[in-house]
Amino acid sequence: MKDWIFHLLFVWYPYICLTVFLLGSLIRFDREPYTWRAGSSQMLRRRQFAWGSILFHLGILFLLLGHAVGLLTPTSIYTLVITVEQKQLIAVAAGGIAGVVCFIGLTLLLHRRLFDVRIRRTSSAMDIAILALLWLQLCLGLATLPLSIAHSDGSVMLVLSHWAQGIVTLNPVDAATLQSLAWPYLTHLVLGMTIFLVFPFSRLVHIWSAPVWYLGRRGYQVVRTRRPRPSRQPAE
Repeated sequence: MKDWIFHLLFVWYPYICLTVFLLGSLIRFDREPYTWRAGSSQMLRRRQFAWGSILFHLGILFLLLGHAVGLLTPTSIYTLVITVEQKQLIAVAAGGIAGVVCFIGLTLLLHRRLFDVRIRRTSSAMDIAILALLWLQLCLGLATLPLSIAHSDGSVMLVLSHWAQGIVTLNPVDAATLQSLAWPYLTHLVLGMTIFLVFPFSRLVHIWSAPVWYLGRRGYQVVRTRRPRPSRQPAE
């Protein structure tokens, strides 16, 4: 029974989540374009929003990049430069700093969303749920740091990277190899895949519309101030 559950969660479930993630985003963009937005509430509690948004986005972007590079880079490539143990140390240090920064920002955003009456009334259930889901996922990720330090040889990191690379290359590893991992790792994996599953139904779709092309555009955007209308003097 345990083998079947692990096979379902770590072999089939990733492909279900990725399929919904891609097709769901495409269908929503095609059928509900007017819902394709972040739905910002920055006009309320602007200072808390600014700090929370900046810290959250800085942290989450670094974490996403770190997870992608760390999990999907083949061992034979990065070991040309550093050892597995050194990569583990870098991942723990850099991930820990980025995780704390992201945690502070996300906590600020979730707090204003829950405890400001005006913001809560303008928020949908999914707005609150996705922030809570991200917050819980971040807490689980931070909880794995002491466990990663205890496995300084990088053995756990190798198991996780081989699993992720197997999913991407359509050659999944035997899910039984994950059964030796501690529950924070396993829960972190399942919750992370679940975020991909609910992605198309949340405000996270605005990630697809990130204006990255602005970095390579030519010329400058011209912004003109509106000229005041001349006042009419009453006739004498």
